[in-house]
Amino acid sequence: MEKRLPFAIFLSFLLVFFWAKMNAEPPGEGAPAGAPIEAFEPGVPGESPAQAEPPPEPTEPVVEAEERWIEWLEVGRLGEPGHYWARFDNRGALLRDLRIGGYWDTQGLDDEQRADRDHWTSLLYTVETDSGETGSMLLRTNASSTELTLRPLEEALWQHEIIEEHGVVLGVRFIYSPGTGVTFEKVIRTEPGAYHLRIELALRNDNPEFAGPKQFVFTPAACVPRETTDQFYTEPQAAVAWRVTGGEVDMDSEVRQDSPRELSGPFSSGAGPLSWAGVHNKYFAILLRAANDTSVPALKGASWRRLRDFGWARRNPEEADKAYQCIVTDIDLLLHVPEVGAESRYEFIVYAGPKDRDLLEADYADHRVLVEDDLGFFAGIASVLLYVLGKFQALTGNWGVAIILLTLSVRLLLFPVNRKSQVAMARHQTKMKRVQPKLDEVKQKYAKDPKKLRQEQARVMQEEGAFPPLGGCLPVFVQIPVFFGLFQALRTSFDLRQAPFFGWVKDLAKPDHMMRIDLDTHLPFIGTIEWLNVLPPTMVVLWILQQKVMPKPTDAQALKMQKMMMWMPVLFGFFLYNYAAGLSLYMITQSILGIMEQTVIKKIWPIDATEKPKKKSGFMARLSEMQGQAQKMQQQKKQAGRRPQSAGKAASRKKKRKSG
Repeated sequence: MEKRLPFAIFLSFLLVFFWAKMNAEPPGEGAPAGAPIEAFEPGVPGESPAQAEPPPEPTEPVVEAEERWIEWLEVGRLGEPGHYWARFDNRGALLRDLRIGGYWDTQGLDDEQRADRDHWTSLLYTVETDSGETGSMLLRTNASSTELTLRPLEEALWQHEIIEEHGVVLGVRFIYSPGTGVTFEKVIRTEPGAYHLRIELALRNDNPEFAGPKQFVFTPAACVPRETTDQFYTEPQAAVAWRVTGGEVDMDSEVRQDSPRELSGPFSSGAGPLSWAGVHNKYFAILLRAANDTSVPALKGASWRRLRDFGWARRNPEEADKAYQCIVTDIDLLLHVPEVGAESRYEFIVYAGPKDRDLLEADYADHRVLVEDDLGFFAGIASVLLYVLGKFQALTGNWGVAIILLTLSVRLLLFPVNRKSQVAMARHQTKMKRVQPKLDEVKQKYAKDPKKLRQEQARVMQEEGAFPPLGGCLPVFVQIPVFFGLFQALRTSFDLRQAPFFGWVKDLAKPDHMMRIDLDTHLPFIGTIEWLNVLPPTMVVLWILQQKVMPKPTDAQALKMQKMMMWMPVLFGFFLYNYAAGLSLYMITQSILGIMEQTVIKKIWPIDATEKPKKKSGFMARLSEMQGQAQKMQQQKKQAGRRPQSAGKAASRKKKRKSG
């Protein structure tokens, strides 16, 4: 059964891969995926040709900035969480761009390069859309709140004030009074020591007509960039989580689609209050939640939107129909306009940092559902493997060595099961060598009667107890969940991001990239081969060697299957050519240990393939006994059905003799 493991894993992998591909929605008739690039006209957010009517005259003084202010600011303390390089804009009181300190876009930078903010990892960036440039922390009016402002909030030039404490820039305070008697205030500031952006929204009112609850829309992240080009993990993703009965947390998400059928839609709403909402990519997240109990009722729901990146379309004219590179989450807010002379204030926390499990859960317990969603169906197994992997890394100081030790540990843990399976299969093959002549004799005797042939073959197998042992399949069922658990863990674990191994492997979360070759191949699932990856071909070679050193089956059909399986590693390596080096390292270690087991351990500790006497007990014996009893019952029913007919014939003959 061990030789069937690569085949079983390969089929399972194909199932997962094509399931993900089939769930990707194709472009529909209503999607403007093929819209001409020239449709974009630079402008302010929310501006469109339809907004040509002049706004009504203000009834109160307008408090607005005289000119536009847009500037990069270094906020937070150097070397601490919450240290960012941010670009603020007073048009709409927005955060246009955000880069995080302490994380870089490339591994292996020197100190001077790390100090260069251009190398800091981007959390938010600006996208050109049909309505202008995007902006994060955007507050917009809704149907019930449109009357509060004479022009869209995203178009106004808000007054700004830079917030500083002890010489450290923390953020910006924006204020805008549109002339309706309502004053809007928005504060965007960092919290040193935490990956937080604290958002404060305040409303002050001097108009008695507007007091009461009003609906708004808040967009915390527009837009989150793609962290990698991993084809097994679609990013970015819009997500929302809510509380349900019993304190549990449910989550709904929507992935980016290059050529979507639907451009927007609501998230499935939970029965409980909204917990958090935002956008995340493979390794970083922008997630908004209420900062206190007072602000929780303000979060009423969320929806998602896909945005077409016209700048990307211009840079990639051959793939302009795949320009939907951005997805955002819009949060429905219910804010109360206070009575005249009063103020209502709402506070929210935006987690803007890495998707490290420990950091996320320490920041907010409900964030754990995001990590579990990334780990997928085998989240439990993947979590255990990541925990053990972290312990090995703490011991060795290298994540690649930790993967090798984890693989060795899993192999040793499963060795008793594998050994028992190998012994059972070896004895089964010995028995089949003895039984095969009987089966060949039956096959020759009943060659023209397929039904009788199957019955006689089953009879011989039952008499000899030659059914394959169930224990032979156990290692496969055990190892497949472990494989996929590790597959998911290595795919999304933040710890492996930019984690080097030895030699040319600089990032275990990406392909090993030994050297750039730029082959214009356009192969399916691989595309253009930009880099020579050495680990996947090495994995394929070792896997083939592992199959070659395995015992050859005696059954002709099994031998044919083994020959067919020789091509499976090649196909498997083809699909995983551009996958994480960490997974290739795991597979290489697994194959080396398998080869050692076949060539070294089995020579030192040979497997006893001696056929054991047929047991009268056990599952297969009981199964055979049950089949025999079922056949006896069927024969008894047939005999019972013939008895009335025979008795009737006898009575008829007796009656005829009397009449004669």
